[in-house]
Amino acid sequence: MANPLRREVRQLYKNLLYLGREYPQGADYFRERLNSAFMKNKYVTDPKEIRKLVDCGEDVIKELGTMYYLREYSIMKKRFYEEELLGLLNIGRPTD
Repeated sequence: MANPLRREVRQLYKNLLYLGREYPQGADYFRERLNSAFMKNKYVTDPKEIRKLVDCGEDVIKELGTMYYLREYSIMKKRFYEEELLGLLNIGRPTD
């Protein structure tokens, strides 16, 4: 593997490992799956094929970012509507 590609592959692995800390099924589950995916392609030496795999990994990073964003958005939305519902029912607010 050429040095620039090697650096990109290592950086991709590190980025995915970092993003996997908040994976819904747990960081250990994500790390095992990530490690097995990288080990499966360990013997790929064609630069074009490595580039294709790196691009696929970058797409996974985008998907994980979207998944985390949607999860955060749904939590915020739930909190907002809970507060709005409590306000409509006058629960938890002092009355005059």
